[in-house]
Amino acid sequence: MRHIVALDVGTTTVRAHVFDENAVTLGSFVQKVELIYPRPVFVEIDPDQLWSAVLRVLRGAVEASGIDAKSIASLGISTQRGTFLSWNFATGKPYHRFITWKDLRADSMVREWNSSLTMKCLRMGSRILYLVTRNKRFLAGSVLKLMNTQMTLRLAWALKHIPGLREAAASGNAVFGGVDCWLLYKLTGKHITDVSSAAATGLFDPFTMGWAGWAQDLFKIPSSMLPQIVDTAGNFGETPRDIFGVPVPITCCMADQAASLFGSGCFHPGDLKVTMGTGTFLDVNTANQPHASIAGLYPLVAWRIGPELAYAAEGASNDTGTLIEWLRTIGIIKQPEELTDLVESVDNSDGVYFIPAFSGLQAPINDQSAATGFLGVKPTSGKAHMARAVLESIVFRILLLYESLCTETCRDYTCIRVDGGVSQNDFVLQLLADLTGLQVERSATTEMSILGVTFLAGLQCDIWKNKEDLSKFRKIETIFEPNRSRRLLYQPTIYQWKRAMDRFRNWY
Repeated sequence: MRHIVALDVGTTTVRAHVFDENAVTLGSFVQKVELIYPRPVFVEIDPDQLWSAVLRVLRGAVEASGIDAKSIASLGISTQRGTFLSWNFATGKPYHRFITWKDLRADSMVREWNSSLTMKCLRMGSRILYLVTRNKRFLAGSVLKLMNTQMTLRLAWALKHIPGLREAAASGNAVFGGVDCWLLYKLTGKHITDVSSAAATGLFDPFTMGWAGWAQDLFKIPSSMLPQIVDTAGNFGETPRDIFGVPVPITCCMADQAASLFGSGCFHPGDLKVTMGTGTFLDVNTANQPHASIAGLYPLVAWRIGPELAYAAEGASNDTGTLIEWLRTIGIIKQPEELTDLVESVDNSDGVYFIPAFSGLQAPINDQSAATGFLGVKPTSGKAHMARAVLESIVFRILLLYESLCTETCRDYTCIRVDGGVSQNDFVLQLLADLTGLQVERSATTEMSILGVTFLAGLQCDIWKNKEDLSKFRKIETIFEPNRSRRLLYQPTIYQWKRAMDRFRNWY
């Protein structure tokens, strides 16, 4: 019996699972990630603490499984996107802590650049080129906007403000990478990143499948800092002997949402999944063509495995699990498990509307200056109404993303596969089914990124022969069927919510 170790480094937790050849978890280990807030809007992670957590969960999972480490055939890695570090390649010493995807230190730069003459000219030039060539790369460029979740301007900020970093980068000593890149450096000594992780940086051009030279020139980012881009699965190297007692091949490394797409079995064009974790991510497999969006759906690379190249279109709402945690923090609930009963104790939200914009409003609104808040609170409004308004807002945001997807793609969708912690809430999933008119399938496991890298690592080391072999391991816990009459009943509520959203836009 051979085994696979799967590691997932997320925003709030580091997890590791040990799987057998039947994709059954034999042991697991989890540890929370300590987020650091040194200044307002700064959100960081200490690299030494993160590395200690990674080692602890890898060893803890193997110990919990009771297996002999010699039976480990492969290690697969999934990591959060948009979080990066700069370090000295020779010594491994970081120049700063991880700057996470939730960090807003470069927000003023993002706004200045998006309204700058340079970006306006770039968009106008792309629009003209698209009219002449009909090349979708230029269509994407015609609506290009920089985002805080991308690494681009946070890296530019670091090069400007971190002492010694610009000089070290110019001399070729400083390198840069996401969590995946840094982990692979720590494990193998290589400076590499897989294509799915590179595609989420904001510095990658999915239409040319390489680093975007225009971005390097525009933001003065030395090319020597950037890692080599490799396939999502293959030979990444081996772990040091002292982690497991034996060297273990690393055969898969990918971005968390790409891993979730793979783990959800979205192998075919039009397959759609929604992950509801810290944020919500709607991803659809777009086959071998990058998606050019005018609504703000982001073209990503899902995976590249030799000749097989799969793209994805993604829409995000950055506040989901954070809303549930906030409800707990302010005392509306004590535990997330209480939410379904609480919100179903009332028939409606009593005209209360909530706008979920702690991190701004992403596609298709694309307003980073939006504010969060309730509108329509009355003396009759209780905590059940307020909690219901918050859960409804999560679904309304997904509905906006889904409607944008339907507008921009010529596909018929029949099903949404869901995962993530918030997907355990029955009220949210039933409302999602009702408002989209689609079946909503909840998997028996919420750890879809873990499952995705497990499947891909297992394929690489021939534990499984092909993707069809994996279908038997996908277990659906619940299917939520749409109630179309409820959708009609909700139309006035959705209309009012959109009006409320307009009131909270352009606040800051």
